[in-house]
Amino acid sequence: MASDNLALDVRRSNTESGGDSGGAAPIVAARAKSTLASRIGHGTVYVLMGLLAFTTLFPFYYMVSTSLMTLTEAFQYPPHLFPPHAQWSNYREIWDTLPFARFFLNSTIHVIGVMAGRFFIVTMAGYAFARIDFPGRDKVFLGFLAFMMIPNAVTLVSSFILLQSLGWIDTYLALIVPAFNYIWGIFLMRQYFMTLPVSLEDAARIDGASEFTTYFRIFMPLAKPATLVVLLFSFTEVWKAFLWPLIVTRSLEMRTVEVGISLLRNQYNVDFPLQMTAATLVSLPIMIIFFFAQEYFMEGINLSGTNK
Repeated sequence: MASDNLALDVRRSNTESGGDSGGAAPIVAARAKSTLASRIGHGTVYVLMGLLAFTTLFPFYYMVSTSLMTLTEAFQYPPHLFPPHAQWSNYREIWDTLPFARFFLNSTIHVIGVMAGRFFIVTMAGYAFARIDFPGRDKVFLGFLAFMMIPNAVTLVSSFILLQSLGWIDTYLALIVPAFNYIWGIFLMRQYFMTLPVSLEDAARIDGASEFTTYFRIFMPLAKPATLVVLLFSFTEVWKAFLWPLIVTRSLEMRTVEVGISLLRNQYNVDFPLQMTAATLVSLPIMIIFFFAQEYFMEGINLSGTNK
């Protein structure tokens, strides 16, 4: 195709110059140079993207490969890139070594509870900061944003003491209720609600709709993209949470999957293949959700930068 276009440029240049090939030569050379530079640029981009994809995907491949090895094969040097003899029994053994079925149940309850609480709290708070004009609204919102700069480790001890005084330690309440605080989600929903036209709100007021009806029946159906983004990011954050579940749970029956993976090691040895087996199983839900909902993850990055 490029050669046909080049030949067409030559004929066109010859026609315009009255058949003078000397005038067409610089044009042909410039076109050829531009085509070569474009190909080199595209090739460089593809090579860089391939290297980036390799560095991103190789740790996942090595995790799955190691999960199919024996303990001896996993620590051999040089390391194996492919399992010499695939040990599919590791995926059966992991369920017998620790109660991972219970861990998955705890993580599922943890995720569903947090997502349900955040759905109402985050959307209502975002709507209030965007559409309800109450005294000190902007100052309160700036105070919320200021709390985003406080590291979680600063409030860790005080949060634990508060939950212990309530008797919530080693319960689902300790896992779920403190995670309702999701300031990034409130910020995202506020930014999205501010982009919706005021005429919708005025029309609802004329029809006699209450504030809650306007929020739930007018704005929430229009805010489905932002709401899905909040729920998806909440799922990934809560599912892979480690520090907080480790602190507020004590019994083996209340541990989550991420804490369960850490239990596969002790002071003297590490069962590396079983750890990789558990990590593979724990990563599957996030991989599946990201595969089917990756457009919403990208939309969340775009929405977080919107403003009025």
